[in-house]
Amino acid sequence: MRVHLVTMPWHPLDLPSLQLGLLNRIVRQARPGDEVTEFHGSLRWAEFLLERTGGRLLPGDCVEVGSDGIFHGLGDWVFSGVLHDDPGWGLARLRDYAAGRDVRIDTAVAMRPHAAPFVDACATEVLAAEPDVVGFTSTFMQNVPSLALARELKRRRPQLAVVLGGSNCDGPMGHALHRNHRFVDHVVRGEAEYALPALLRHLAEGTAPADVPGLCWWDGTTARANPETRRTVAPADIPSPDYDQWQAALDASPVREHVHPKLVVEGARGCWWGERHHCTFCGLNGTAMEFRAKPGERLWAEIDRLVRRHRLLDVVTVDNIIDMAYFRDFLPRVAGSGWDLRLHYEVKSNLTPDQLRLLAASGTVHIQPGIESLGSRVLDLMDKGVTGARNVRTLRECENHALTCSWNLLYGFPGESADDYTPVIDQLPALVHLQPPSGAHRIQLERFSPHFTDPRLGFGKRRPAEMYQHVFDLPEEELADLVYLFDADDAGITGPAERRLRAAVAAWRAGHAHSRLLFEEDGPDLLVHDRRHGRPPAGHRFTGWRAAALRRLEDGRTVPALHRLLAADGHEVPSGALADWVDEVLRLGLLFRDGATYVALPTWGEPVRLPEGAG
Repeated sequence: MRVHLVTMPWHPLDLPSLQLGLLNRIVRQARPGDEVTEFHGSLRWAEFLLERTGGRLLPGDCVEVGSDGIFHGLGDWVFSGVLHDDPGWGLARLRDYAAGRDVRIDTAVAMRPHAAPFVDACATEVLAAEPDVVGFTSTFMQNVPSLALARELKRRRPQLAVVLGGSNCDGPMGHALHRNHRFVDHVVRGEAEYALPALLRHLAEGTAPADVPGLCWWDGTTARANPETRRTVAPADIPSPDYDQWQAALDASPVREHVHPKLVVEGARGCWWGERHHCTFCGLNGTAMEFRAKPGERLWAEIDRLVRRHRLLDVVTVDNIIDMAYFRDFLPRVAGSGWDLRLHYEVKSNLTPDQLRLLAASGTVHIQPGIESLGSRVLDLMDKGVTGARNVRTLRECENHALTCSWNLLYGFPGESADDYTPVIDQLPALVHLQPPSGAHRIQLERFSPHFTDPRLGFGKRRPAEMYQHVFDLPEEELADLVYLFDADDAGITGPAERRLRAAVAAWRAGHAHSRLLFEEDGPDLLVHDRRHGRPPAGHRFTGWRAAALRRLEDGRTVPALHRLLAADGHEVPSGALADWVDEVLRLGLLFRDGATYVALPTWGEPVRLPEGAG
């Protein structure tokens, strides 16, 4: 058989599709006689816009719509007129929606007229390969572009087998996608390593796929949904991706000069923390939370092969959380390899300074540590298993080791109050030298999250997110099964507390690029150079037990614990004098206080920084 694999907008332009890379290998390993080809629709879309608009719509505009607009459905909306056979479909609804939320939609509206001719051109190119099966992978806002092309393919060639899969198809979403779109023949729910070869075997033999776990298929006019399996794919059965066809498409594309391409690898699936304590707001991993990881030696062999083959040094890992064993069997291999890699990793926020140092030594330049908040009570409401003090230490150590740290400050948790945020907001100006969050964001209600699955946590009344009204033409009961995001009544802080939090984060972001708070050793003394935005330049010298105390507070301590440590180090300090000194250093903004715990804020060294938006 000829199998044609498709990823549609809005896959990131600078990354190969891990899904296509894996599916390519899965099919070729299981069915070596099949011919496998790929269609990189996101790349084609950027090319199409460049040519059709004479360069007015650039690849960067795809990022604005496809990534920045992800929580407003802008990318799906661009193609919804094609799916619904109406070029103006949903425009009035989108304008009303955007006006009420101050959402910029000009770029999406400018792209809309090009969607129909693009889908037409895609169908022509895909069918030119004479496929027997076309398989779409769909994540986030790829549903409507994929459905629009699938519909046109089936219109032109009804005998073609159309298959959808990906995270948008997990659980009830996959069944809803299938039963509401007759032109989709099959939907693979869950991981594809075992299911896709089984489906292809049935298609080749012309038999009913009733035994393929999780598969949705048509039995005459009836949409069947096979029971899903609890079996997860073993790490040994997860292939190394094949990016050769992506590389060829990118090398031949005029978009190549607009992007800095990176490789994508997968070391692990699931979340070991989520298996024990599922973060209340997180819907990632869907129905496959079980954590599984490739051995570090194998992951390194895959990266080494891909780097040599594609001659790219930026490597993005898609693991939801790093396997802690990688600090023993993977990262030391990378650090000792001699490769000048630039790794991007998701980690937990309670890594030690030594672990962060090893990440930096391995070539890791960017981490996403899931900090989410700097207030311990709110972190408890999230079930994060970490304190605000520990998160501040992580931000400081990222600065010490020149690690770029991406994080969001989330709020809106049932049970939180303004009192949980006031002490944090009061201290944010002292943190201006540390890497700020992308913003302060009210949490979304995500399918598969504990907030969604357990109404007792505070979101008993929910409805499909309003953005889907300008994306799909379906009744609410069908959207309730189809979509990933939901609206609910606001929980947690509102009004003045919310406005104050958002303003404080905005000020942090504005002042960060030119703020410094640096340690310097001068013999036994400890100097602090304060050049933080919003404060007059200052210098401080700490001597004797005071210098020792400030160093001890890098790890975060209560005053009684600090007193015991200083005494063990041979310093005779009256407890009252120590408490007064801690209060004074806190007043200077050199400490962060989380309940009874104090954390030193100055950093060692001064990483190069670019203003926001530069680079």
